[in-house]
Amino acid sequence: MKKTNFDKYLEEQLRDPEFAARFERAGEAWDVALQIAALRNEAGLSQKDLAKLLKISQQQISRLESPGYEGHSLSTLRRVAKVLHARVRVTFESEKKGTGKRVAESPAPYRAKPASSGRARPKQRMPRVKTRP
Repeated sequence: MKKTNFDKYLEEQLRDPEFAARFERAGEAWDVALQIAALRNEAGLSQKDLAKLLKISQQQISRLESPGYEGHSLSTLRRVAKVLHARVRVTFESEKKGTGKRVAESPAPYRAKPASSGRARPKQRMPRVKTRP
């Protein structure tokens, strides 16, 4: 396929390490924004509907779905994911080309709490309130 003028221009610009780094970061922001918008649409929600569920403004949802926004907090992303029945997954990848190793893929060095032994906990009793006859 023949390269367009834009393809040639972008190829030239990507030779500049500073531009390439900015371009990469912009791509990451696009990914987050597009995923949030896609999940919201899949759920049949408008930005206003999602905002109501999260108890935030519609403008904040718009900002989260904006490709230029880079202020996503992990806690906000988790809240959005919970409402949209999704999960958040952060992956760190080596900057070295060709390693293919995903750092976050190795098992966690800690263990989750063991499940309860199956015995029911004793119910806590509520204090009785005296009523008038």
